[in-house]
Amino acid sequence: MTLARVRAEIHTWGTVIFIDAASFRISESDIQSAIDKVQEFLFLVDTLFSTYKESSEVSRLRRGEISITDCSPDLQEVWDLCTYAKKVTDGSFDPWCVEGGFDPSGYVKGWASDRAIAMLRSDGVEHIQINAAGDLSLAGGVEPGKPWSIGIRHPEEAHTIVKVFDITNGAIATSGTYERGSHIKDPHTGLIAIGARSATVYGPDGGLADALATALIVAGKDGAYLFQKPELAGYHCWVIERHSDEAWAI
Repeated sequence: MTLARVRAEIHTWGTVIFIDAASFRISESDIQSAIDKVQEFLFLVDTLFSTYKESSEVSRLRRGEISITDCSPDLQEVWDLCTYAKKVTDGSFDPWCVEGGFDPSGYVKGWASDRAIAMLRSDGVEHIQINAAGDLSLAGGVEPGKPWSIGIRHPEEAHTIVKVFDITNGAIATSGTYERGSHIKDPHTGLIAIGARSATVYGPDGGLADALATALIVAGKDGAYLFQKPELAGYHCWVIERHSDEAWAI
């Protein structure tokens, strides 16, 4: 049986989400139908979580028009997951400590991508990569026995790959300067974070990997101890120092 593969680009969240989906069990048309369902879900995520749309549920929550108990189950779930991520990072990831109030953008990309992976797998897709603005959720490898090879670019040199990770299942997220510059604030001081220049985290959960990467931009080497916590077993990091190209890993 041949491997059927479909690649798609979904324009939402103010970016492009790339999906690579393949299966030995179902046809290309079936894969496309599964991707169409994912697209509708990703559009829904935008209507719920976008901080740029005044009508979104998050925007209404930030303005105090509704409380978290009035929100959809998805938003309440992300709120609870962000609460956990803030606790497990000892406050270095804090989506409440931003201008305008609660902003789950640093968590929801990974959360939604993981949900999309689950949707595709339930429809029979075996090999999946979802790339949401550089944060990836992965399943099954490129094909049997061949993991996904994920390159991490240099923070200032867009065409220079400085590290490659081979991952079959899980998620990988990178935070840093990149296109948006030094945009991450230290929740402990309210100032621009100076802990690390680039932080990559890989592990089983995309939302938490994204939150941990943000926490390491804040904490730098002082955040290395987080990966000794039993609740973070299975998560690893690769971090570029703030003032050099030296890197450290756990």
